[in-house]
Amino acid sequence: MALSKIQVEQHSKIQALLASAETIGKIAEAEAIEADRNARFSPRVAKAIEEAGFHKIMRPKKYGGLQIDLKTYAKIIRTVSRYSVPAGWLVYFYSVHELWAAYLPPKGRDEILGGGELLADVVAPIGRVEKDGEGFRLYGQWNFCSGVLWSGWIGLGAMMELPDGQGPEYCLLALPKSDVKIVENWDTIGLRSSGSNGVLVDGAYVPPHRIFPAGRVMASGTPAGGEYDPNDPVYRMPFMPLFLLGFPIVALGGLDRILSLFYERTEKRVRVFKLGAKEKESSGSQRLLAEMKMQHHALEGIVDSYVRQLEECQVEGKTVMNDEERERMFAMRGYVARSVSELTLRAMLTLGGTSIFKGDPVELFTRDLIALAAHPNHLYEDAMAAYGRTMFGLPGDPVW
Repeated sequence: MALSKIQVEQHSKIQALLASAETIGKIAEAEAIEADRNARFSPRVAKAIEEAGFHKIMRPKKYGGLQIDLKTYAKIIRTVSRYSVPAGWLVYFYSVHELWAAYLPPKGRDEILGGGELLADVVAPIGRVEKDGEGFRLYGQWNFCSGVLWSGWIGLGAMMELPDGQGPEYCLLALPKSDVKIVENWDTIGLRSSGSNGVLVDGAYVPPHRIFPAGRVMASGTPAGGEYDPNDPVYRMPFMPLFLLGFPIVALGGLDRILSLFYERTEKRVRVFKLGAKEKESSGSQRLLAEMKMQHHALEGIVDSYVRQLEECQVEGKTVMNDEERERMFAMRGYVARSVSELTLRAMLTLGGTSIFKGDPVELFTRDLIALAAHPNHLYEDAMAAYGRTMFGLPGDPVW
């Protein structure tokens, strides 16, 4: 059956996006050692992400959103991550951060999404807020602000009382980068190239239209202030599970590369302490490769299931999940994160001394994937405990 003109155009659009993902990945890979040493990519990576339009993936159509399906979105993130986990991290973050901007009051959406600059955030609610006339003053220091070096806007978490509220609520407050001071403290085991430094804010003014009431959005599934298209795909899924979609996909892309490196090196490896034996003939490495391949397939299945669940919500327009549904997705993320870090470490230990030099791809990807696995949205023990609680009818995690 011949494809329609719309189908042909959509196919061409997807192929162009995936080609851009390959390009970004290769740029990042070429910079990998220097960027890891400097704790930041050069501006070329962020510029390439912006030129590809990847930051517009989660925008509503009104603001130039790309309107692509979730499977294509996942392929884009995974493609970049095969070349560089920190670059995949940035592609994911720059795109998904615009999701919460789409839930701001209409004036805030127009100001941020209408301006075209990249958006960073730290969702941890550690800021201190004081009322000042119609708006608020924000104080505090937040760490782990991924992408801040190349962003024009920054969202920062705080517990605060809104004028129409009845107590402290979880919110993000959006500020222009000129209102924050970057704290150069990004010296970590992995994900160093992302340049995820801290930010310091000392009394910056935030008007009401730049406050994202995260707790309300998660509870209601609707943007602040109304005036949105409920048929736009980005508004037809539960906020937090969608917001966190990219983490297991970045991990899976990194594992793709580890498996490829393990195969290539094992095939060529000769063991000098085993009288020149070929490692590919070792039952130990053969068994490990098979185990890793099978677990890789299983993890792909979990990620596919996660995507399908969101797709089903999108079709139904289901914007709020019950606690057990939500924590099941938390458990999926936790299982993928822990499994990928464990498989990566097994591969590195089995490859031995050739993989431990600084800057070696195995060493670099291992550190990056361990750092990724430490993110609180997919900590294994938290995830499994939360899912288990909800299966007994008890409350789930307050955020994840």
